[in-house]
Amino acid sequence: MGHTTTAPVDPDALPGHALQADRMPGHWLLARLGKRVLRPGGAEMTRNLLDGLAISTVDDVVEVAPGLGATTRLVMAARPASYTGVDRDPDAVGLIGDVLEGPNRRVIHASAQDTGLPDASADVVFGEAYLTMQPDSLKHKVIAELARLLRPGGRFALHEVAFAPDDIADPDRERATSDLTSTIKVNVTPMTVAGWDQLLAEHGLVVRSRFKAPLHLLEPRRLVADEGYLGAARFVTNVLRDSEARDRVRAMRAAMRANASHLQAYGIVAERVDPAGSGAGA
Repeated sequence: MGHTTTAPVDPDALPGHALQADRMPGHWLLARLGKRVLRPGGAEMTRNLLDGLAISTVDDVVEVAPGLGATTRLVMAARPASYTGVDRDPDAVGLIGDVLEGPNRRVIHASAQDTGLPDASADVVFGEAYLTMQPDSLKHKVIAELARLLRPGGRFALHEVAFAPDDIADPDRERATSDLTSTIKVNVTPMTVAGWDQLLAEHGLVVRSRFKAPLHLLEPRRLVADEGYLGAARFVTNVLRDSEARDRVRAMRAAMRANASHLQAYGIVAERVDPAGSGAGA
């Protein structure tokens, strides 16, 4: 899949738009400044996950927290039989309306742990950069709900932040969590790679593929790779023009750099096993 651009987003339509730059959740601040790819591993990891999901015209797809719709556009290019986005933020529900052309495409206002969708109603369920911002108890509730939606043999994917290494020392874990939470202004609770894998396993999801990448969301090379030269230049220009936002962006980048050896982007493609304990291809 090639590089995908998105249309400009009205800053006043973004969740938290009325907040000052020093209080706005980091991902929506970056969106206000013109960043369109907000995933930890960037567009490359998203493409790897979508390749693993192999969405086709016969698939019913559910996406959790579609955000600005960068990934949704790629999904729509595969022309799935149906698409349902799930977002708990009413201000976010309308952000990707222009992407959802045609029948059987919608975004619903619901929480990921209680979608209200029928059992075994999806062939593909995925989410990006959502569970890292939820406490561990809620992570389990969300995965249980999303697994409920999948048909046996259905495909599942996550794109999150993971600690490194799996035996990370408690002080390093606590420092990385504190630094990210204080700068992004959202609770950040990554898991280790083994922790993410175990979380899925406890809910009948068997990992088929794994992808890792440095947490370089705000590094120049990643900016260009994700946004293109023009998009990256637009983002940098907007950052330089807004002193409060500039301070926040610098703080977020500094937190990621300071903890670079203990944080990484982690992507997983998994399969829902059937009640007898075997999925397709198992």
